[in-house]
This record gives sequence, structure tokens and C-alpha cells, in this order.
Amino acid sequence: MGAFSALSSPKFCFNRHSFTLPNQPATKQQIFHRRFNQRKRISITCSALNSFGANLPPLVVVGSANADIYVEIDRLPKEGETVSAKTGQTLAGGKGANQAVCGAKLEYPTYFLGQVGDDAHGKLIIDALEGGGVFVDYLNVVTDAPTGHAVVMLQSDGQNSIIIVGGANMACWPENLDLEVLKNAGVVLLQREIPDSVNIRVAKAARTANVPVILDAGGADAPFPDELLHYIDILSPNESELARITDMSTDSFEQISQAVDSCHKMGVKQVLVKLGSKGSALFTEGEAPIRQSIVPAAKVVDTTGAGDTFTAAFAVALVQGQSKQECLKFAATAAALCVQVKGAIPSMPDRVSVMRLLQAHFGIAV
Repeated sequence: MGAFSALSSPKFCFNRHSFTLPNQPATKQQIFHRRFNQRKRISITCSALNSFGANLPPLVVVGSANADIYVEIDRLPKEGETVSAKTGQTLAGGKGANQAVCGAKLEYPTYFLGQVGDDAHGKLIIDALEGGGVFVDYLNVVTDAPTGHAVVMLQSDGQNSIIIVGGANMACWPENLDLEVLKNAGVVLLQREIPDSVNIRVAKAARTANVPVILDAGGADAPFPDELLHYIDILSPNESELARITDMSTDSFEQISQAVDSCHKMGVKQVLVKLGSKGSALFTEGEAPIRQSIVPAAKVVDTTGAGDTFTAAFAVALVQGQSKQECLKFAATAAALCVQVKGAIPSMPDRVSVMRLLQAHFGIAV
């Protein structure tokens, strides 16, 4: 058995179908009912997992959920220009929802904590989360704001430009946010498509519970609050986000390393940098960086959600006890599958597909 034995033969027997929530779309009342019974549900879930031979600490994703409005175009319009789209459709997405579905499709128990509006887009997202096997006990339906949405301008080469409307992601968060689920978590994933104040509250609670926090830097381009950086364990930006955080150039690996040093000085011990076609690198303070090249995709259809797939897959491998290098390989493999399918949530790969490509590309017996 190769280095990925724990990934190919997990230390647990988890059958999502045993815990899948009802197939019918969740109503606002049903979701509120779930929230009133959270503690009971957590106890039942832990007992059920124990019956399969393991008490797994779940992946908890706190973040955004959007309706992604896709328009396929040959090129971006110039200033003052109108262009026609080839096609248009609306799919479920948002960095938080993407990462949650990715975790669940990689066969790891995953909770999503976020907000949607009481509207058709909210129903679309709930259906997608439940269909992906995500526990939505902590998903709020709000009546004072619409579901967040994004306009995704997808070009013929698979590259995209995105405009986000925050909606419920940025409004109406309760003062007394129920974070009970964090106490039993294995890792927490955050992004910047929800208010920094919410991320800080979650990160503080996770630190109190000794649960590691990974913050995906994607989302708001506002300065990072020092308090937020103090409570995260791994910061995961891409090159442009790293440049914005540090106000430094990131055109070369040497410059990226210098920018990461600046992050270390801000209090972040580990920085996981997504480098696009150049792969990725994990920087741990006081250690040599670990670099990982991309896993080539058979075709690139849509890069939307690739970064979310990478971060979530890394988190799943990490919570399963894999080495840092193995986590990077697993994440790169998952991202390579993601870009071959249009849409964010629809493109999240399943575990079997990831393991097959992992074996084919790295030649590892799994």
C-alpha cells in the first residue's frame, strides 16, 4: 500500500446515504426546526458515526452561498460595449457552499453554516447542498435580504471574471451565532464572502475549541483585520490575493516567498499559496516551502471553483492525518478534475475519481 493508503482506504466507514437529509427541498420552517434541534442532531450523528467504527470530527465550512448566473462569451466587453452571450444559466455556488459540497463529495462528513434568502435562489442552493451530501442543520433562511448571487462571465478558454452581490451572505447575521458544531469539528474553513466580524467570531470559537482554521483569502478585497489573522492557522491566497494582502509583488517565486514572510510577521504560521498553472506551495514558518506542480487536466472547461476545490480537498486530507506533501497532491488532483466541468458545485469531484487520477498521475498504489 502506498503513501495514500489512508486516503484510499479511509480510517472510517462513512455512508452519506445513511445520513442524507430528506430529498424534498427544505422549507424555511424545516430549517428553523433543525436549528432548534441542533444539539440532539449532533449527538445522533456522533452515535451513528460511532456505529460505523469511528467518531469523525467533521469538516465545518462557514461562508457564502450564491446563485451563480453564468454567461458564456467569446471575450470580455470593452468599456461602453455590449456583447451577446452564447448561453446563460443559473447554478448553485459561492465559495462556502462550493467547499462544503467538495468536502462531502470526497466522502467526509461536512457541515455548512451560512445564510440564504427566502427565495428561489435560496431553494436552488439548499437543494444543491443536500444533494451533495452536506449537513445543513446550521443554514439560516433570512427574510430581510435576498440570496447572494454572482455574475460569472465565462470565456471560451475556460477563464472567468466574476461580479458578486453579497445579499444574505453579508446581512442579517444573528448576534448570538450558534457555533455549537465547532466543538466537535476537525477543521474549520472560512472565506471572505461573509462579514469579517463573523469570521472573527468563528475563528475565536475554533481556537477556544482547539480546532484548526483555514482561511481562503478569496472574496472581499478590503484589508485583513489583524484580529482575524491572529486566530487562523493556515491562510490560503492565490498570487493576486497575496499581493493585495501584503502590498508586495508576487511575479516570481522569490517575490512570493518574500510576501509570505510578511504574512508570517502578521502572525500567520502557515500560508498555502495557489499558483494557478504553476501549481501550489505550502509555506510553514521556519521550514522550507513545499511545492506542488499542477495535475494536467484533459481539458479546461471552466476554472470557477477550482480554488475552492483545492482548499477543501487539502482540508479533507489534512483532517485525515495525511502529510503536507500528500495533502498538496490530493488537492491538486481534485482541482484538475474540477476544471473539466462547467459550474462550481456541479464540478466538485467525487472521491473515487480523485483516487483514480491520483494513481494514474503519481503512480502511487492506492
